[in-house]
Amino acid sequence: MTPAKEVAAHTPMMQQYLGIKAQHPDMLLFYRMGDFYELFFDDAEKAARLLNITLTTRGASAGSPIKMAGVPYHSAEQYLARLLKLGESVVIAEQVGDPATSKGPVERQVSRIVTPGTLTDSGLLDETRDTLILAVSPGTERVGVAWLNLAAGRFQVSEIAPAGLPALLARIRPAEILAPDTFELTAACPVRRLAPWQFDATSAETRLAQQFGSRDLTGFGVADLRQATAAAGALFDYIQSTQRTSLPHLQSIRAERDDEFVQLDAATRRNLELTETLRGEASPTLLSVLDTTATGMGTRLLRHWLHHPLRDRNILQQRRDAIGVLAERIDLAEVLHHILKSCADVERISGRIALKNARPRDLSGLRDTLAQLPELATQLPEADAHLARLRDTLAARPDLHALLARAIQAEPASVLREGGVIADGYDADLDELRALTRDAGTFLLDLETRERARSGIATLKVEYNKVHGFYIEISRAQADKTPVPDDYRRRQTLKNAERYITPELKAFEDKALSAQDRALAREKALFDTLLDTLIPHVPDLLAIAAALAETDVLASQAERVRALKLCAPDYGDEPGIAIRAGRHPVVEAQVEHFIPNDVNLSRSRQMLLITGPNMGGKSTYMRQVALITLLACCGLWVPAASARIGDVDQIFTRIGASDDLAGGRSTFMVEMTETAHILHNASANSLVLLDEIGRGTSTFDGLALAWAVARHLVTATRAFTLFATHYFELTQLAQEFRQLANVHLDAKEHGADLVFLHAVEEGPASQSYGIQVARLAGVPGPVIHAARRHLRELEDAQLQPGPQGDLFAAHLPNDEVPTHPALDQLRELDPDTLTPKAALDMLYALKAHL
Repeated sequence: MTPAKEVAAHTPMMQQYLGIKAQHPDMLLFYRMGDFYELFFDDAEKAARLLNITLTTRGASAGSPIKMAGVPYHSAEQYLARLLKLGESVVIAEQVGDPATSKGPVERQVSRIVTPGTLTDSGLLDETRDTLILAVSPGTERVGVAWLNLAAGRFQVSEIAPAGLPALLARIRPAEILAPDTFELTAACPVRRLAPWQFDATSAETRLAQQFGSRDLTGFGVADLRQATAAAGALFDYIQSTQRTSLPHLQSIRAERDDEFVQLDAATRRNLELTETLRGEASPTLLSVLDTTATGMGTRLLRHWLHHPLRDRNILQQRRDAIGVLAERIDLAEVLHHILKSCADVERISGRIALKNARPRDLSGLRDTLAQLPELATQLPEADAHLARLRDTLAARPDLHALLARAIQAEPASVLREGGVIADGYDADLDELRALTRDAGTFLLDLETRERARSGIATLKVEYNKVHGFYIEISRAQADKTPVPDDYRRRQTLKNAERYITPELKAFEDKALSAQDRALAREKALFDTLLDTLIPHVPDLLAIAAALAETDVLASQAERVRALKLCAPDYGDEPGIAIRAGRHPVVEAQVEHFIPNDVNLSRSRQMLLITGPNMGGKSTYMRQVALITLLACCGLWVPAASARIGDVDQIFTRIGASDDLAGGRSTFMVEMTETAHILHNASANSLVLLDEIGRGTSTFDGLALAWAVARHLVTATRAFTLFATHYFELTQLAQEFRQLANVHLDAKEHGADLVFLHAVEEGPASQSYGIQVARLAGVPGPVIHAARRHLRELEDAQLQPGPQGDLFAAHLPNDEVPTHPALDQLRELDPDTLTPKAALDMLYALKAHL
């Protein structure tokens, strides 16, 4: 059969379902049937597997049983959240027809499409991180990228080299990506494929200019970014098709340029554990140590700042100084935190208002937050210019607050369909309908009294339930022995009771239930009108949200200044990094006593070659320099006694060992790939961290590579570099290059124990204590003894290229030669004077020493 004939063979309801499904073949379809969302056929099997719900079969269509699975509509959000977390997209088809008047299947229409990148519902969103959707438009030399935070209405674009796409994706962390089906792209999130014609720059510019109410895109600074505009157009079309409503909060688009930020590649973000540990956990990380914000908006902004360090010194100084002003007032940060704690997520509420899917408690939360603005604004000091601007933005909005206070109940229902949302006194028609419902209680009590007297049944009750409406209930015993009045009509028979209706009660039921239905319809109309009234205020509300978020971050960091003993960074004009008594904020929070260390990098001291024992703290020292530099470039205070940071354009790290089995890359290949990326992209203003380059291959290959990489960074790249190594031969580079300095972290043996000092000292280390560390790790004794013995053999044979000695035997003076009876005999032996018999005796004597 042809597809049309196949559809025609199904029942009318299945034809309707298949018609909607055909429009969205790659998404799950939630098809509303009464109190459930049902899924059919392949969707049912998939949903049953992903959600662990029951798969069943009901009836038949086109001669085959219908596979189906369903979820209750009132708890659908939790199932949607699980599906979206798994990367699935869901189409929701609601009943729009009236079952009472429909001759065929009740009409259904797609009400919304929910995808991982287009979430706005509070129940589906993570309040601590932004949910972004991104589109990629590849060109011949540049890749255009556009991304959108739909909940906040932030629309951004950029154009980058193809090689820079992984770093951008690592920074933005989109929840969903749109890409042409001809473009190969592997990502950690779902990638939705679109036709290449949907990425057309000319038509995109027309549609976007129309959305923004402008003649073209020149005023937004994106007119020259044709590939980025094409990506933005495809993204805008996709959002319109999924949201099925206008997007009034999308009023501008912003071009992001590479030189705005200190660039961090994906490996650097991972190695520095900014917001996620190497194991993928939320703590302990830099964010978990710094985040004491009171609102989800504040946490999201702090996360954004940590992933977007800036190069604009004016912005950095404004943030730094504002934190300083708030930190001077011991109680102020606590007062601000207390006020902010009661504020709702205005940013996301504003987005839902714009999309007309806000819920009643969104508006009550907005109302209560607007009530807090006057007190919050008066607490912000006027002395600081940046805080004064925030104060102005947070000025009271008495008109909006008054509107919401009049319109919304103090404690509204969670969903509109339950009623009890619009405040009494806001609308006369609604008040009249509610009065009819409220007066029902008085009428029913009066009717019950009259019917008891008329029937002579003292236990008679007049009651109501949602299934059967109003009724008169008489117990079975009374019904059997006492005849009921003639106008009683039986409504329901139960085991222990009979239920009746009378003409008078039926007339009241029609009136009361009609009033209730009309009251709910009136509330919905009033709520929709209220949203329409609020939509023009969405830009102001988003500005308030941004000010609340920044105030929250600044206040929380002022509290952190005292708790973590932070200092204000200085921003130098000269290139370089000078840190006194710097500390690793995350490690310091995990240990009892942290040893601070200095670092000084300048044009005359551009590379520190770091040697020392395993477990001595080399990696921690390097990471803390990078984190202090990054925090300063976020405008935040830093864990140090003082810090002066020059202009830094990029931070690179090559730390740790890991393979990429899925990509077919060994540990050494990953190491060399990341090293190559650094050598190709680092500049003289970059900070580079390299840890044990060359350890994944043979000793001499690794040493040669490490030597060449270090030499290239000193002579060609001239980047500020921290280079940790166990190849002691590299320390000789300091004799060749004056801009390279040797430093080390030392350890001391105390009896059988090894004590790590964790203090950075000038000069190279003399030992690595590798076998001792192996013993501390629990390597069996026989293995340790064998390692010591073999180390002596290597030293005697002079196979070890470096000056490393036996780390566990007693150290001997350089001029003292080890002795052994066999060696003494050999030293005294003169082969030229030996007779054959004497030579044989000597062999037996030497053998006896074994």
